[in-house]
Amino acid sequence: MGTKGTVGILDPFEGFKHFSLRREPPPGDLAHFVDGFWSVRWDLEGRPPFEQEVLPYPCVNLSTGVGGFEVHGPATKRFVAQLSGRGDVFGTKFTPAGFSAFTRIPMRELVDGIVSVQAATGRTPRTTTNGDFEAVRAEVEAFLRSFLPVRTEQMALADRLVRIVQEDRAIARAEDLARAAGISVRSLHRLFERHVGVGPKWIVRRSRVQEAAERVARGEHVDWAGAAQDLGYHDQSHFIRDFRAQIGLTPAAYARRCEASVADHA
Repeated sequence: MGTKGTVGILDPFEGFKHFSLRREPPPGDLAHFVDGFWSVRWDLEGRPPFEQEVLPYPCVNLSTGVGGFEVHGPATKRFVAQLSGRGDVFGTKFTPAGFSAFTRIPMRELVDGIVSVQAATGRTPRTTTNGDFEAVRAEVEAFLRSFLPVRTEQMALADRLVRIVQEDRAIARAEDLARAAGISVRSLHRLFERHVGVGPKWIVRRSRVQEAAERVARGEHVDWAGAAQDLGYHDQSHFIRDFRAQIGLTPAAYARRCEASVADHA
C-alpha cells in the first residue's frame, strides 16, 4: 500500500496523457486510519472523453463528487472513471480497516457501493473547496478528527493481515493467512467482513493480479509461466483466468495494450 506508484491504475502511461495524479501521505495522527490523499485533474476541452480503468485496493475512498462528498466502498470489480471537459476530484484513501472507525455500517454492506458521507457516517464535512488540494485536505482532516477515532486491536490486525498478503507471496489461501494470524479461518472471515468488507481469498487474488499488471505497466518483459509460479499460483492457467477476470484481458493482451500506449507516445 502507500501513496506512491501506479499500482491499480490500468495502462497508466495512456492515462497520464489525459490527467494528472497527485498523492500525499496522511498526517501522523490519522495514519492508523488513512493510507493517503489523492487528487486527479484533467483538461480535455476540445478533446474526446476518456475512460480510465482502475483495479482498486481493498479499501474505502472518500471523494468529492458532483453532489458533494461520496463514500466509495471496497470495489470487487474494475472501476471506470469517465473524464470529459475539465474537472478534478479529491480523494481520501483509507487503510483496509480504517474506515470502520468512522461508521457503524459493517464494511461488507459497503462493498461495490457508493453512498453519501452523511449516510455512511452521520456527518458531512463543512464545505467542499474543489480545485484546492491543500484546502480540501484540511477540511477532510478536520472532519475525520472530529470523530475522535479509536483504532481497535481488531482493526490493527485486519490491516496487518492485508499487508502480509501483499508482501508474502507464500500466502495463497485463507488457511495460510489464518495460520499466520494464529486464529481460526472462521474468525478470519468474520474479522474481514466487519472491518474490510471483502474476504481474504479475494484479497490474495486482487493483490497478485495488481502486482502482475504493475510489472507489465513498468515495461518489464514477463515470463508468464514463471510469473504465475512466482506469484504463488499452482499453474499458469489459473493465473491467466484470475488476471482476465479482473483486468478484462489476458496478460499477453494487456502487455500489448501497454506497449502500444508507450509506442504511441514515442
